[in-house]
Amino acid sequence: MIATKLYVPKPGRGLVPRPRLSERLRRSAESRLTLLSAPAGFGKTTLLAGWLGEAQGEVRCVAWLSLDSADSDPVSFWTYVVTALQTAVTGVGSSALKLIASSPLRTDLVLSSVLNELAAVQHDVWLVLDDYHSVESQDVHDGMVFLLDHLPPQVHVVISTRADPDFPLPRWRVRGELLEIRAADLRFTSEEAGSYFNGVAGLGLEAAEVAALEQRTEGWIAALQLAALSLEGRDDVAGFVARFAGDDRYVVDYLVEEVLQHQPEQVRGFLLRSSILDRLTGPLCDAVTGRDDGSRMLLALERANLFIVPLDDRREWYRYHHLFADVLRARLLSEQPEQIPLLHQRASSWYGRQELSADAVRHALAALDFDGAVRHMELALPAIRRNRQDAMLFAWLKALPDDAVRRSPALSVFHGFMHMVSGDLDAVEPRLGDAEKALAAVPNGTAPPWADTEELRTLPATIAVYRASLAQARGDIAGTVEHAQHALDIAGPNDHLSRGSAAGFLGLAAWSKGDVNTALQTFTQAVASLDASGNLIDELSSTVVLADMWVVAGQPGKARRLYRNALERAEAEGESVARATAELHVGISEIDREAGDLVSARRHLETAALFIERGLMTESRYRWFLATGLLALAEGDPMAAINFLEQAEPLYRRGFFPDVRPIAAVKARVWIAQGKISEAAEWSRERGVSAADDVSYLSEFDHLTLVRLFIAQHRAHPETGAVEQATRLLDRLLDAAETSGRAGSLLEIRMLQALAHDARGLSTPAEGKAAGVRRGTPSSSAEPLSDREPLSDREPLSERELQVLRHLDSEMSGPQIAKALFISYNTLRTHTKHIFTKLDVADRRAAVRRARERGLM
Repeated sequence: MIATKLYVPKPGRGLVPRPRLSERLRRSAESRLTLLSAPAGFGKTTLLAGWLGEAQGEVRCVAWLSLDSADSDPVSFWTYVVTALQTAVTGVGSSALKLIASSPLRTDLVLSSVLNELAAVQHDVWLVLDDYHSVESQDVHDGMVFLLDHLPPQVHVVISTRADPDFPLPRWRVRGELLEIRAADLRFTSEEAGSYFNGVAGLGLEAAEVAALEQRTEGWIAALQLAALSLEGRDDVAGFVARFAGDDRYVVDYLVEEVLQHQPEQVRGFLLRSSILDRLTGPLCDAVTGRDDGSRMLLALERANLFIVPLDDRREWYRYHHLFADVLRARLLSEQPEQIPLLHQRASSWYGRQELSADAVRHALAALDFDGAVRHMELALPAIRRNRQDAMLFAWLKALPDDAVRRSPALSVFHGFMHMVSGDLDAVEPRLGDAEKALAAVPNGTAPPWADTEELRTLPATIAVYRASLAQARGDIAGTVEHAQHALDIAGPNDHLSRGSAAGFLGLAAWSKGDVNTALQTFTQAVASLDASGNLIDELSSTVVLADMWVVAGQPGKARRLYRNALERAEAEGESVARATAELHVGISEIDREAGDLVSARRHLETAALFIERGLMTESRYRWFLATGLLALAEGDPMAAINFLEQAEPLYRRGFFPDVRPIAAVKARVWIAQGKISEAAEWSRERGVSAADDVSYLSEFDHLTLVRLFIAQHRAHPETGAVEQATRLLDRLLDAAETSGRAGSLLEIRMLQALAHDARGLSTPAEGKAAGVRRGTPSSSAEPLSDREPLSDREPLSERELQVLRHLDSEMSGPQIAKALFISYNTLRTHTKHIFTKLDVADRRAAVRRARERGLM
């Protein structure tokens, strides 16, 4: 943090009074946004500083932020904005700063926290953002629109910029929420130009000469200021005015040249060499220029009004007027191009000694000093990873030549991570190999040429973890286990992050194989290691995966308790773990949906949606759309379900979780429920799934979806024999699920067996096996047929009705059953009525007895 960016600039000496503009600025209290938009040199910052200086006696809370190009990074931008607000309003922003420190940056949550705290402020607050044109991030612009759309009435934003920002200005203009001050307003009038030339500058110009300069510059304040500097000491004032041209850029170039030519060589050299700096302070200028008079020179430049702006009250930090700096840099490039890399190197070294890594890297890159840039990046890695500033790191890596990245083991590894995040899996392994080669190339006993950081010391384990992730993404279970186990073997006892990550991939590998018991044991250890590492967000997110495993194990109650405990921790921690909080709400919604409590499921999804930024791509974002689609189907809206599922598909990322519930298969199930058999059949062809496939847990969801398709095809065309294929496939799936202890899978398999037997007109699964013997299909035994008539002409029970039926076979009362299923008593009565009709019975006991006869329980 650079404190000087938060100081309101002090008004310069001899300002020209501009009451017409000050009055307009006072009306900012009536608007959400006050926009000062004009090219460089129109006095925007000076006007704001003067206006605020006039209000010293007023009760006004002002948060000032001077922006520069480094603030295009959303993390930097919002950190400064919140900190600026803290300087004006006590108690605002603590939670927001925690959120900014989490990863990924959730701008909506940061701003919601700030807005809620600002809403409680009893007085007016102004947030002034100076030089907003420096920000080029669309994410920042989108966040500003969100902020402005939700501002409390007592909070106002003032922005100065050289170009209109990407905001919905017409909408705010129509609503009367926008106050605009533009170049035409900011230009000096003839009276103001006269006050400047003859009052502030003391030049004593004739009225006609003032009018000529004002007309030819069109009131452009910077050009008038440069003209005044050029006129100092001239005898031929009339000739100068007569030669003065009006093209803005050429006027500035000409006048700066005039100014520079009239400066002593010592001053001119200082101006040129220090122009590479965005911010100026005496020691930094000394380091860059090789002199020892930086502080004195800056004070002298300020006194001479040579386009230098103080940034603090102590006159320690300054900046050049932006346009003046641009021209100085162009002159430096023209006159001393060979000096520019050296100057940037010196600046980089100074910033590095101050542990200001971002500036150190920026100047090293500008100097094309890639070795120096690498060194500063390596030293910055711990803080970058701790604060999850991935975007900054990726931007740096892209700016480096490939050979510079390869020479650094740590940067090579994180360059591979960058490819993994982007989905370019083939580019990951070469980068990990580069890191290992670089590590191996250092002889024993020789100091390595790279920075000794925590990331370097744990790098071998990190490489193994990334390889496990890569194998997971490619469906290589054996490779996942091999690399994860290697990471565990080489990770130090206190490297809890590596150990937790490795154990997590071992758990996922066991889950992929369907070995739920091993998966639960190993993944529980992984969550404990993440807890020991202090990485709460990953710990809570991993709890979602652990709960999924308990559901597969047939213990949704255990999963619900895990969710509740984790959500309680997340809510106690606050919005800094909002990403994990959203994931927990989505997981609970799925448990509620399966239990039939659609109202609660909807509520949890809506809560999660409050935390999810639209368009944010995270590894779990797809799951919100998936859960919302399945809820829409349960609510009877299959078209909405398909829409949400189609939005979920492109958001799914390989490498984070096993694909145990392919979204394409979920869509096929919706089509089957709609009776769109041809669409579902096309899915099975494209997927290449058939009844003859080997069965495994990773293909189980596909195969169970195929069974549903077979049953639907049989009901449409009984002569095809599709239901026999379903029965044989279910027998093999049952054996696999029983062997692995997947009680959750067994429940669905047995339900589908009952539906298959019902579709064939058989009363029990045993009858189906006997019929299979007669038809030449596999069967483990042949039991006598029931003496009841087949009920093939009756509508089969739905999955929800089968859930109700199982509860009817208990001592629970109707209200107790409704409560256990999280549904209303009236809904339960409707389900019960449908069950009685389909089973052709009149009471609860008869329904249970008939269901047992037909193999439905």
